[in-house]
Amino acid sequence: MEELSSNAIAILGGTGDEGLGLALRFVKAGRPVVIGSRVEERALTAAEQIRKAVPGAEVSGFENSVATPKAEMVILSVPFEHMASTVKSIREALSPGQIVVSMGVPLATAVGDGAMRTVGIWQGSCAEMVAARVPKGVEVVSAFQNVSAHRLQHLEDPVECDVLISGAKQARQTVMDLCELVPGLRAVDGGPLDNARIVEAITALLIGLNVRYKVPEGLGIRITGLPD
Repeated sequence: MEELSSNAIAILGGTGDEGLGLALRFVKAGRPVVIGSRVEERALTAAEQIRKAVPGAEVSGFENSVATPKAEMVILSVPFEHMASTVKSIREALSPGQIVVSMGVPLATAVGDGAMRTVGIWQGSCAEMVAARVPKGVEVVSAFQNVSAHRLQHLEDPVECDVLISGAKQARQTVMDLCELVPGLRAVDGGPLDNARIVEAITALLIGLNVRYKVPEGLGIRITGLPD
């Protein structure tokens, strides 16, 4: 196992809209990013796209199982229907001390229904399902489900959104610190991982609001009254 980089961030599914948006924001803030994909060529293409958008960006692309051990933090930005198979494919590449961030949402599109509904999961949430599948010593944190991909990719503007982050206390704080890299994002302590089932459901609500209010750029959420 190669030595983990505490500074790099691996984003599996970084070729999709949300993962690509996070990658762009993180490299713009000066953090090295490792893009992962099921197909290495797609990861390499995404890395090149990021370098063109952010000159000097420290970014590389690999197949998921190769990208996984290159960073202490591994963000899973893959659709719910691919989440279990992705975790299975990288399980042997994970090691104790790593943090896996679940961005998955069990939208009903996974079973051919609409994106404005969710499906029930035995473990309670996508994040808890991931936690049941990673090796011992790997912490799972729930985050970033409700951030607009469009607004992440529009680098000229801040991303006005709160990020509810749930998981074990120390790992949760590590992920909360990432939000400081993205102008406009504010981390909100979402407590233990089982609260992810509430946060994930908000995504379906926001999708419905985007449709009803005709906001293709994507709405976000703000929690009011928090102390400074």
